[in-house]
Amino acid sequence: MTVTDNDRDILARTLWGEARGESLAGQIAVAWTIRNRVDDGKAKSWWGEGYAGVCQKPYQFSCWNKSDPNYAFLIGIKQISFRELAQARIAADQVIDGKVPDPTDGATHYYATSIKAPPWAAKAKPTLKLGGHLFFKDVP
Repeated sequence: MTVTDNDRDILARTLWGEARGESLAGQIAVAWTIRNRVDDGKAKSWWGEGYAGVCQKPYQFSCWNKSDPNYAFLIGIKQISFRELAQARIAADQVIDGKVPDPTDGATHYYATSIKAPPWAAKAKPTLKLGGHLFFKDVP
């Protein structure tokens, strides 16, 4: 699969929107969750196609919802801190380029521990707790 500069940019912006308060390791884990969706056989029919398609699929990553306060930053109306976006770009590039292993053991879902557990988490297999996120695979 060809990865475009737009894919890299959208993944980095998604990491900023979803995990900017996390360490580089935490952002890498979120990026791997997205990559696992990109690489999943269901990619074209369910998750979206490519990194940009997966990240921007409606209602999959809340930072891309037009009602989310992060949305204005993601589309460039407001400016993201250079340092924060640089870290997200490093995480995105390392995952896309396969320079770091998947710490999530194949997770396709996660949620922030600061929110109530979503209903799907009750029947999913937890794979990792890192920073403020819990990661899961085999989500029904």
